[in-house]
Amino acid sequence: MARRLHNLSEVPVTVLEGIGPRRAESLGELGIATILDLVTHYPRRYLDRTQQASIGELKVGEEASVLAHVRRVASRRTRSGRALVQADVSDGSGYLRCTFFNQPWRAKQLPAGTQAVFFGRLEVFQGRKQMTNPVVDLIGDRTGRIVPIYPQSEKSGVATWELAGWMDEALDRAGELVDPLPEEWRDRLDLQDRTWAIRQIHGPESLGTALQARRRLAFDELFRLQMTLVMRKRAIERESKGIRHVVDGELVRRFHAALPFPLTGAQSRAIQEIAADMAGPHPMHRLLQGDVGSGKTVVAVSALLTAIEGGYQGALMAPTEVLAEQHYLGLRSLLAELSVPDDSTLMGDRPLRIELLTNRTTASERASIHAGLERKEVDLAIGTHALLTEGVTFAALG
Repeated sequence: MARRLHNLSEVPVTVLEGIGPRRAESLGELGIATILDLVTHYPRRYLDRTQQASIGELKVGEEASVLAHVRRVASRRTRSGRALVQADVSDGSGYLRCTFFNQPWRAKQLPAGTQAVFFGRLEVFQGRKQMTNPVVDLIGDRTGRIVPIYPQSEKSGVATWELAGWMDEALDRAGELVDPLPEEWRDRLDLQDRTWAIRQIHGPESLGTALQARRRLAFDELFRLQMTLVMRKRAIERESKGIRHVVDGELVRRFHAALPFPLTGAQSRAIQEIAADMAGPHPMHRLLQGDVGSGKTVVAVSALLTAIEGGYQGALMAPTEVLAEQHYLGLRSLLAELSVPDDSTLMGDRPLRIELLTNRTTASERASIHAGLERKEVDLAIGTHALLTEGVTFAALG
């Protein structure tokens, strides 16, 4: 019977052979406590034995990975007191000295006979080929053309070959996994099934199958994230009450008519969809995405003007002061001819008021803007995170 992934979260790694309390504690340093944690601890890269550089072919200054056996290891202290470990390694085509500074634990990690992958830049010192502080991945006696290399940490003391061995047993225990993605959708999206992907990510037949497995598992992660966000959005829509805006007013139409360019089809569609959301009973949660220069600001301002025409205020927050100032100068020019209803004036309206609020705003200007926001005399506030600071109170933010 196929298992669900969450079932694996109920099985501790201590059920695996060779994992007692001490090794379980070491795995905990890697965030691995259950079988699910283990099988989702994906390789960070792969060693293709047919594509490894040989020591004999390496050129000075070249960065490469070599698969070699440790022939001799020695450790001592330098005159300055630094720990120095030197491991002489060979792959049959030549010898290489790997020198490690301030890493005394390498002497225990790399005893004679150890097989490992060494990645670094080739140097020549005293006539001998050498790598200084290379990256080391232990692979033990793993066979096969493609060898997975797992994320490790010095503190955990867990090697790639150990993880790979436990992974084999964990995958056997996991067995067949339930796939939430129907076969029809897998065919349409050109995705493999979940069980195949989990197995191939850890023991790929080729680098190509590893990429296919990664693509399916990446899809799963993004799909879970999207589902969580959609469920949260639906819950907010059910439980929250929003403002029903009137979306057929003249202010937005006058703004569009005053633009020195026509709206694109994409802008018009986005504005219509946003207007439909704003007319509904629930708060809008929408991401507007577009390339630089595609006209996102015009769409955002259209939504702001819809709120302003209904008697509410708008806020436009930018990530930097420079961008906030650019928006302020640009919108002040675009909206200069627009007016909003105001029963306190003789003509029944007044010019739309826009203010800029950033950390550069002086104390006196800030006080004036704060007062204007509280009295609903400021219609649109543009700024940075300063808009979120204490003391900034909108009378009717819509």
